[in-house]
Amino acid sequence: MYATAEEETVADAEYMNIWMRPERPARGPKPAYSRAQITEAAVRIADAEGLEAATMRRIAAEIGAGAMSLYRYVPSRDNLVELMADRLQGEIDVTGMPSGDWRADLTRYADGLRAMWLRHPWIATVQRSLPSFGPNQLLLIERLMGVLDAFVSIDENLGLMAILTGYVEGTVREEMSSAQEVRRSGLSESEWMARSSPYVDRLVKSGEYPIFTKIVMEARQPHLSRDDQFRYGLQRVLDCIAAALPRAAEPPARGHLAQPPPGRAARPA
Repeated sequence: MYATAEEETVADAEYMNIWMRPERPARGPKPAYSRAQITEAAVRIADAEGLEAATMRRIAAEIGAGAMSLYRYVPSRDNLVELMADRLQGEIDVTGMPSGDWRADLTRYADGLRAMWLRHPWIATVQRSLPSFGPNQLLLIERLMGVLDAFVSIDENLGLMAILTGYVEGTVREEMSSAQEVRRSGLSESEWMARSSPYVDRLVKSGEYPIFTKIVMEARQPHLSRDDQFRYGLQRVLDCIAAALPRAAEPPARGHLAQPPPGRAARPA
């Protein structure tokens, strides 16, 4: 993300991590606003109108402050995005982790991460490969990485968590993109599928695409709800993680399903 002209006031200032900056000065009057207030206002605006709408000027209007005064609390646009991203990570419930059942813990994390992305779709536009280590992110690291810490090396742990998080984020990005495409078409998902049927029928009848035909004629997964599709893939990711763990890590059997029961979750094609 890049600062606008309005937000370049501190562009040349010496960099300091936002979490190292004191929220209030050691002397002087108590600040009129808090970073939490500013961050909450920014998240509300981004949820309603997208991340680009959450400018300092717009946030200031939202909370009744002067735009330039907010830079005393949040020095730059990048800092604001860091605060917003960390605020969202705080929505993922990791209370009680590790519980002793790694599969249940990672399932709860995956469900929570997906739900957070669906509540705040603008997070998909935040391109941040370097972590800022805010308080919520640090709590998430401690609790989530703690789930497998007793069973694998720290490097293996990082790799397995990257596989899990990559699956969740990749799946939810596709889910949001597909929903956006359907909305742009002006059709419901079933209407969109029906419109494609004549072409799909022609491809199947041509006999030139046997694997594609098998998908159309036999696959159940495309007819599952989005929730069931997500859970189906998640169980396979967890199975891959299980293969990297020692046998002693497997929790007591609690009826975990490796795949949805035949026919129960499927919708009519």
